[in-house]
Amino acid sequence: MFHDEGVGTYLAKYIEANYTPHERLEIVDGGLLGFSLMTYYQEFDKILIVGINSKEGESGEIFRYSGEEMMAMGETRQTANEVELTMMLEICSFHEEMGEVELVTMIPEDIADVCNGLTDTILEKMPALLDRTLEVLKDEDIILKAKNKSVSFSEIIHQTANPMTQRMS
Repeated sequence: MFHDEGVGTYLAKYIEANYTPHERLEIVDGGLLGFSLMTYYQEFDKILIVGINSKEGESGEIFRYSGEEMMAMGETRQTANEVELTMMLEICSFHEEMGEVELVTMIPEDIADVCNGLTDTILEKMPALLDRTLEVLKDEDIILKAKNKSVSFSEIIHQTANPMTQRMS
């Protein structure tokens, strides 16, 4: 991954590790699914996408906006994820059956270096990204219950970067 580009992946894994599953929530790491994501756009009534953005502002600043707002950004999209996501939203918008898309995104500090992990700045802001994501879910009457034992963001990142270690233990 390109350093801070993994915020959505890490957040998804964090929620899976620290909260009990909810019958109205399916968590998908869409970072590598490409056009396969179109199935989700058409199959579900509501889609929440968590990731990075290329908005102007301070690293770690969090935004919440709709899929329509994303498509209206025009040429301001600068990350590969934004371009791919917008293309899929545009393609899916031609179909009658498409769920409502909402995004929670964060301004990254570094998406140039290839590195598993997050910059210190973004790692420090991950609890705020979690809170904003849980807030969006709560708006949809999806309230997640924390498990008794918690796994830190640092542990999640380590497990994701070293999947063989997890399998061997």
